[in-house]
Amino acid sequence: MKKLLAIICAVMLLVTLTACGAPAADDGKYVIGICQLTPHPALDKATQGFKDAVIKGIGAENITFDFQDAAGEASTCSTIINGFVASDVDLIMANATPAVAAAFNATDSIPILGTSVTEYGVALGLKDFSGTVGENVSGTSDLADLTKQAQMIVDWCPDAKKVALLYCSAEPNSKYQVDVVKAELEKKGIECKISAFTDTSDLFSVTTEACNFADAIYVPTDNTVANNATAIDSICRPAGVPIIAGEAGICAGCGIATMSIDYYDLGYLTGEMAVQILKDGADITKMPIAYVEEVSYLYNEDICTALGITPLPGYDKLVPAE
Repeated sequence: MKKLLAIICAVMLLVTLTACGAPAADDGKYVIGICQLTPHPALDKATQGFKDAVIKGIGAENITFDFQDAAGEASTCSTIINGFVASDVDLIMANATPAVAAAFNATDSIPILGTSVTEYGVALGLKDFSGTVGENVSGTSDLADLTKQAQMIVDWCPDAKKVALLYCSAEPNSKYQVDVVKAELEKKGIECKISAFTDTSDLFSVTTEACNFADAIYVPTDNTVANNATAIDSICRPAGVPIIAGEAGICAGCGIATMSIDYYDLGYLTGEMAVQILKDGADITKMPIAYVEEVSYLYNEDICTALGITPLPGYDKLVPAE
C-alpha cells in the first residue's frame, strides 16, 4: 500500500512540475514557438532580444525557434498558436496582446510568455489582477508611466486646450491607456475626445476628425497605429497638430516626442524568464509580470522642425530603426 501511494505521489509531482513549466526535454533540447502579431521595429526588437537571451542561457545548439508572423491578424495568431499546441512545443513566446490572448485560450499546460503587452489583466480578461496571472502565463509589459505621458502632453503643448486620444478600438490595451491618460488630462482642465477607429478602413476619417477637434493628439502603444504611423503623419503634420506617442516606433512615424522603453531589453528580459522556466524549472504560475525599469525620453527632429516646435531639455534625438 505504501509503495502504491509513493508511486501515485511521484506521478502527481511529475504532472505538477510539467504544468508549472519544469523542463520537458530529457535531452536538454527545446523547441520554442514564437508568434509575433506583425512585422514592426519594436516587436522585431523584442523577438530578437528574446532569442539572444535564450541562446545565451541555454545554448544555440539546444534551442529550435519556430518563428511565425501573423501579419497583423488576430485570427492568424490563433491558427499559429494552435499549431504550436499540436506540435507540443516546450514553450510559447507570444509577442503582442492578440498573440498572448490566443495562447491563453489555446492551452493551459504549455508555458506561455508574453511580451509587448501593456496590461495583462485587460489583455486576458482577468478580474482582480494583481501582477501575477497565476496560471501557465507570465511575461513582460511594455507599459510606461501613463501619468508621466499625460504630463508630457502639457509640457510639449502648453497652449493645448483640447486633446484627442487616437487608437484602434480592437485593441483593449490601447483603450486602457487612453482611459488613464484622458482622466489625467481632465484633472488638468483639458477637454478630451476619444477618437477610436475600428481598422484601417476608417483610420483616415477618424484621424481627420481628431485633427479638426484637437490642439494635440495622444496615441498609445497600439499595433494598428504603429503599422499606420506614416499615414497618420500625412494627415496630422499638414494640419499642424502635434502627436505625443506611447513608444519610440510610433514616434518615429508620426510623433514629436515619446517616453519609451527599449523593446530589445523587454524581449531580453522575457528570454531570461524562459531560461528560468526551461533550464532551471521555475514555476511560471508564481512568476509576476516583469517590467523594464529604464525609459528613454526622445523627440522626433523632423516633425518638430516641420511644426516649429523646439525640443524640450532632457530629451534625446530619436534615431529611427533601420
